[in-house]
Amino acid sequence: MKVYHNPVHAQHAGRQEMYRGRLVPCHEVPDRLDHVLAELRRRPVGALLTPTSPAARARIERIHSARYLDFLATAWDQWVALDPANAALDALPSVWPVRGFRADVLPDNFAARMGLYSFDAGTPLMAGTWAAAQAGAACALSAADAVLAGEACAFALTRPPGHHAGPDFFGGYCFLNNAALAAQALRDGGLDRVAVLDVDYHHGNGTQTIFYERADVLTVSLHGDPRTEYPFFLGHADERGTGPGTGFNLNLPLPRGTDWATWRAALRSATEAIRAFDAQALVVAAGLDTFEGDPISGFHLRSADYLTLGADLAALELPTVFTFEGGYAVAEVGVNAVNLLQGFVGESG
Repeated sequence: MKVYHNPVHAQHAGRQEMYRGRLVPCHEVPDRLDHVLAELRRRPVGALLTPTSPAARARIERIHSARYLDFLATAWDQWVALDPANAALDALPSVWPVRGFRADVLPDNFAARMGLYSFDAGTPLMAGTWAAAQAGAACALSAADAVLAGEACAFALTRPPGHHAGPDFFGGYCFLNNAALAAQALRDGGLDRVAVLDVDYHHGNGTQTIFYERADVLTVSLHGDPRTEYPFFLGHADERGTGPGTGFNLNLPLPRGTDWATWRAALRSATEAIRAFDAQALVVAAGLDTFEGDPISGFHLRSADYLTLGADLAALELPTVFTFEGGYAVAEVGVNAVNLLQGFVGESG
């Protein structure tokens, strides 16, 4: 296994997020990745690498719109240009176009532009966000390229995470969709059918949106029921795709409090769908906030369960890219991540 980690991830380190109506310290912090990296050095599963070159803009545009990328690349400078004092503050969106509002006209006002490209107020943007997100995309693309070159599996260890980011929107701590970038790279590398399996507690609304009208990428997600769980407005079981993509999106929402046995039964449904699709490669959006101690989630998986999860995924016998997504029980996230990888490569014993 090759592990591509983001050397500049800590440049994205939010101060505050809006959570349930109040400003709180960010849950998505640099220590998350650092704990995984430390555990990988303690229990190696493969070579620790950094991408040798940045992600080409053309490869990122295979997933994200040009005007959205232009905004991300210049947002911090725009924010500081409003008031030099903003350099000491994170930028958070505060206004959004909703049903019936226009989104085709790019506003001159910075707050309006930021709202145009976001869906929540919990995703702070700062001076290093764009650099960290670009380096994360390079990790995801490098992992996909490694698999295309014959590696059985590769891990994109990066933050900010990605699966909530859509073609032209950020939110849920995500700016560029690393799982989608990896899946598209696998397709562009010559594979006809790629599956994306999202095991994060929170539905990968961005990934679903990106591939919802496509039949070449199957998207499958196990997550908290959107009737009660963030991101709320996508992730229902009746969302099956549209147009050519009809039947190629599978959501398996589960109630808060779900235990390992119930969760694993849903995983079996997910893997059966991937087998029926006859996928040639797999991308796993590896959210670890299903852990019982996660502060913003509600499932009850234990650390040992991630070893079994890894083994269950390995049983698909597919070339696999993992992308690091959620997991906010910071002290345990390293153990859980490496358990997942060791279970996959068969080193759990």
